[in-house]
Amino acid sequence: MKKITAIMLLVFGLMLVASAAFASEAAATAAAGSDAAKMSFYASVALASAIGIGIAALGTGIGMGMGIGRAVEGIARNPEASGKIMTTMIVGLALIESLAIYTLVVVLILLYAKPFGF
Repeated sequence: MKKITAIMLLVFGLMLVASAAFASEAAATAAAGSDAAKMSFYASVALASAIGIGIAALGTGIGMGMGIGRAVEGIARNPEASGKIMTTMIVGLALIESLAIYTLVVVLILLYAKPFGF
């Protein structure tokens, strides 16, 4: 568990550093008003969107797999409670899936909104 936490903190730290680098580069080139600034902005948005939806899909996939696995274990141990376990599992899976849908909405907003009028 400590190894996973350390890796996640490292990835989060690298994302913070990379975002600052992209921001400073975009600010410097945006002052010139060139097409390179637009391409740099859209490239960084596309990269961030791809990483974001990838992490969301990975996280929700792992969460759903663990939830279904534990539900099957519960049903195997106590078959009489399968109706309640199944209902709770379906509700939990719907809530987990909603996180991926929220990420998809944010990604689509990032890809199609034009915040700087480019």
